[in-house]
Formats: sequence, C-alpha cells, structure tokens
Amino acid sequence: MNSDSDLQIAGDILEVPHLLQTPREHPATVAEFVGLARSIAADRSQWEHLVRYDATSRWYHRLRTGPGYEVWLLSWVPGQGSGPHDHGRSSGVLTVLDGTLTERTERGTRAVRAGAQRVFAPGYVHEVVNDALEPAVSLHVYYPGLTEMPMHTAQHCEARSVPGAVTARPLA
Repeated sequence: MNSDSDLQIAGDILEVPHLLQTPREHPATVAEFVGLARSIAADRSQWEHLVRYDATSRWYHRLRTGPGYEVWLLSWVPGQGSGPHDHGRSSGVLTVLDGTLTERTERGTRAVRAGAQRVFAPGYVHEVVNDALEPAVSLHVYYPGLTEMPMHTAQHCEARSVPGAVTARPLA
C-alpha cells in the first residue's frame, strides 16, 4: 500500500499555476447559473429595494446582464400568471425569493416555495401562477438572454390522463 497522498505525489499545487483554473468572471454551466441565482437570492440587498407590485400586470425588472445571459426580477400579486409558454432557445433557472408560485406542466402541478429553484431547457413548456393569498417574488436567469417567449394553449400545461393508465402523482 502506498502511503503517499496525491498532494505529495503532485507536489504543491500552488507551485504549478498552469494546473489551476482561473475563476470565471461569469457563469458558463448550468451549475454556475444555479449558483448565481442562489447568491443573488441570498443577498436581499441586491434586489429587495427594487421590487414593486402592480395589480394590473406582472412587474418585472432586468437586474443584471452578462455575456450571453440576463437576470430578471419579477413580482406576482395573487392571481397573476404567465400563461402557458416556453422560452424559445433559452435555458433558465427560476428561483422563488418570497412567497409561493405554482408551476403547471403537462406532467403535473408543483408548488415552488421561497428558496426553491427550477431549472429548464429550451422548449420547456410551463405556466407559472401565484395561486396563493400573498404576493410572490421570483428571480429568473436566462441563457442565452431571453429573445422570445412563445405562448401555448392551456392543454400543454395540464396533467393528462390516458384511460386505463395509472395517473401520475403531482410533482411536489
């Protein structure tokens, strides 16, 4: 059995700077975009003072942009929703900052509470609604930046059941 550790075999990693990856200034992977959303969510001073509520339509504010991505802040008063849609060629991360939102897809319905995140790929059809009695705030990261939001019929966001099939349970 060899008692040498990897560090002893490789030497001091700080002495071989060509092996160190330089930290990225901007996210480039799904995990990094999720991390960006979490870091913004955790620092209320970045977004809380910007939130507005509009009883006539969803309020939104572009919070940040970077190379190929953008971050949006949205507020939802009770009853407001997005309508069934996808995000074109953009992938995204949805993070609920305050309150609870309901996400409907063809697979079912799920409550997305403060602190929860949803990650989606291009073409993912969903509807987001504030079914609660309190306002909600959400953060949306899109990569590439959102250039289209095709709307769909409601049937794309309803759980479907096939006669004789076992009905899938709602996503939680």
